[in-house]
Amino acid sequence: MHIFITGITGFLGGTVARKLLSNSRFSLMAGVRKTVALPQGIKLTEVGEINQKTNWSKALDKSEVVIHCAARVHVMSDSSADPLSEFRSVNTFGTLNLAKQAAQSGVRRFIFISSIKVNGEHTTASSPFTPNDAYVPTDPYGLSKYEAEVGLQKIAQETGMKVVIIRPPLVYGPGVKGNFVSMMKWLSKGIPLPLGAINNKRSLVSLDNLVDLIVTCIDHPNAANEIFLVSDDNDISTTTLLTKLAVSLNAPKRLLPVPGAWLLFCAKLLGKQDVAQRLLGSLQVDITKTKSLLDWTPPYTVDESLKKTAQFFLKQ
Repeated sequence: MHIFITGITGFLGGTVARKLLSNSRFSLMAGVRKTVALPQGIKLTEVGEINQKTNWSKALDKSEVVIHCAARVHVMSDSSADPLSEFRSVNTFGTLNLAKQAAQSGVRRFIFISSIKVNGEHTTASSPFTPNDAYVPTDPYGLSKYEAEVGLQKIAQETGMKVVIIRPPLVYGPGVKGNFVSMMKWLSKGIPLPLGAINNKRSLVSLDNLVDLIVTCIDHPNAANEIFLVSDDNDISTTTLLTKLAVSLNAPKRLLPVPGAWLLFCAKLLGKQDVAQRLLGSLQVDITKTKSLLDWTPPYTVDESLKKTAQFFLKQ
């Protein structure tokens, strides 16, 4: 089966490619902005910047499935003059341009890696996110992904190309960056953290579990034209996450039991509400549909995945 993948130089796309290379059923073509060194067995085509004008014709030649991992990712401090326009250029218009050309070239299935931000920023204890939630994001990144989803569903209806949409929450694994690696740095240095009494619930997904779902969706008949949420199926609090990470890092657990309400108050005074929300708030996803419709369960546990993540961090 000929598969075309974008974002192969990234955290997710590279792992998907390595997984597919281990299966002789698949042959891979990768589209990149500029020529880079790739693992043996992957054909490469240079496409330049991803936007509504990108020419994908060479990349899509003979491709049966597209896995679209490339995106302008969410950043905590966006310095661009018009963030929404920048996100839309890549995540919305760039995605829809690729999908239209894919349908025209005969691609049978288009797998789009979206984001849980399409559902929102936080949940209450009794209402985890589901694939059918009616919500229009206000966050520029989330909105750009939402608009891409809407456009993809329209293309599927008009062309007959099957579309699969996957919305992951925070993805962690070997090579993870951002706040997750910052937490590992703090823990490994033994820095006391005021996060020992946080009773929230967060859905996370390990890189390996997400990749396994993506591969499942390549040819599963029940995946066609569906939206799936994904997680490790084991929601944990920030305190539990840090405790497990400390164990995996063989680091001292120095978590001070400061009440969450106090931390939230201090964060507001400092203008760090977004950071506080990610550490103190809840964000849970319901993956019942994913498990039942695809007969899929996450193959790796949280403990296994955190240990693998920590070991990679320590080697670096």
